[in-house]
Amino acid sequence: MGKTLLDGARIQQVIDFHGHSCPGLAIGIRAAEIGLREIGRASTDEEVVAIVETDMCGVDAIQVLMGCTFGKGNLVHLDYGKNAFSFYRRSDGKGIRVVTRPHVFNQPEDEIVRLRKKMVLEGLTSEEKERLRALLQAKVQEIMDADLEDLFEVRPAPGPIPAKALILDGLVCDECGERTMETRIRRFMGQNLCPPCFEKKMRG
Repeated sequence: MGKTLLDGARIQQVIDFHGHSCPGLAIGIRAAEIGLREIGRASTDEEVVAIVETDMCGVDAIQVLMGCTFGKGNLVHLDYGKNAFSFYRRSDGKGIRVVTRPHVFNQPEDEIVRLRKKMVLEGLTSEEKERLRALLQAKVQEIMDADLEDLFEVRPAPGPIPAKALILDGLVCDECGERTMETRIRRFMGQNLCPPCFEKKMRG
């Protein structure tokens, strides 16, 4: 599939995990390619750490290909809304930041924009759905065929490697009775409150 060095079975594993093929997932696959080339996949649970600055489709590719997951604590989400991915290797401290070049998504085809807008506002006919699917798959193929240097800027990762995940105790929320990680508990008028109950109290 295009210029990617990943085999078809590995790419299909990513698509199956995500549920469908789309341009966002393709960006994640290609970004992970750079991560694998420059940093490698984790040989132990937290040897490799990924920081993702978006919650878009591509993060699923990072999880599958780089072996970085929220559950292991080596996938960190920063809600910046950027198609940017940082990868760190603990053994030698190497880190890179992979940033999607603006042109990749900033100039979508007019027909894709029109059909997506119509899909939200009115719904699409079966013919229009098929046309949108074909246009998106063409975009996927364009991304998979591109040179990595045309898709991304790669620079040294900013800041230190994130600390290893901690196993923390939990406290029972005095309002709802649900156990909550101790670092998320808020104190309010002598009570231990989980974030939702704290917000309710603050709203009155």
